[in-house]
Amino acid sequence: MIGLKYQHKQNLLLPVCYYIYSQSFPDMKISKILIGIDDSKYAEHAAEYGFDLAHKFNAEVGVVNIIEPLLVPQTSAGIDPLLGAGMASTMAEDLEIMDIQKSHSGTIVENIIKKFGGDIQVTHFTEYGPTADGIINCSKEFGADLVVIGTHSRSGLDRLLMGSVAEHVVRHSEVPVLVVPFGEEK
Repeated sequence: MIGLKYQHKQNLLLPVCYYIYSQSFPDMKISKILIGIDDSKYAEHAAEYGFDLAHKFNAEVGVVNIIEPLLVPQTSAGIDPLLGAGMASTMAEDLEIMDIQKSHSGTIVENIIKKFGGDIQVTHFTEYGPTADGIINCSKEFGADLVVIGTHSRSGLDRLLMGSVAEHVVRHSEVPVLVVPFGEEK
């Protein structure tokens, strides 16, 4: 059954479509769900939804955490233009930072799997690069039928300056994307 209900949001009455899965799409099969996470409460909330869906559909889960490289501004003389101090970065220091980031990423993923995974088969991905592109690439590599991500609910200038990972994934993903909002208590 497909229906329409209305939801009040910021003095507007918005139509919200909903459906009963078993009656509306009986042939739809969700066998692989990719969940994009970071170390935020928004991502944890989305992961809970994703794992709940996986339990209901008896689906495999892929969990991905994207590591965005740290860029340290340097001049050709090795002087930090912001602090005016010398900044000779060595390859060993860069590798150490990457190792720390990868270890932190693994901890984030392990904690989510322990908290929500149960008996579900889980594949772990750690990618380097822009977050939205990494999630899209992992969904292709994993063969996901659904991508689940959280949203920080940014708006206005913050969204303009920071961009929206969720919006980019929704616009460019080749599979359906479930964006799980996190309602802050006021």
